[in-house]
Amino acid sequence: MDVFVCLDDRNGMLFNHRRQSRDREVIRDVLESLDGKPLYIRPYSQVLFQGREEAVRVVKEFWETAPAEKACFIEDLPLAPFAGEIRTLIVYRWNRRYPADVFLDVDLSGWRRVSCWEFPGHSHEKITKEVYCP
Repeated sequence: MDVFVCLDDRNGMLFNHRRQSRDREVIRDVLESLDGKPLYIRPYSQVLFQGREEAVRVVKEFWETAPAEKACFIEDLPLAPFAGEIRTLIVYRWNRRYPADVFLDVDLSGWRRVSCWEFPGHSHEKITKEVYCP
């Protein structure tokens, strides 16, 4: 599976059950990366994809329901139990340190970063996109 996540500089994902930040340019880039393939999201992430419902599949029982070849946008689930199934991990970095109490639980030091580039966001001057493979 291909997994998309958004992280701060300390790999933070959430704070007090809320996303740290959001950016419409990240959402645009995620959807463009899929070449028409559906993106599996959890109900928590629906608000980010308003107006683009045709491109997403909302799944409550996420890991059990979505197909193995899926592309997923994860904000609120641990990844470590499914790290062996991840083919590509696409990380969008906010390039900031936000308060966080939920962090990415996959150690990226054992992964190979295959690409990295920056683009201007809507709410962030610079967003860094990193693509990792196991």
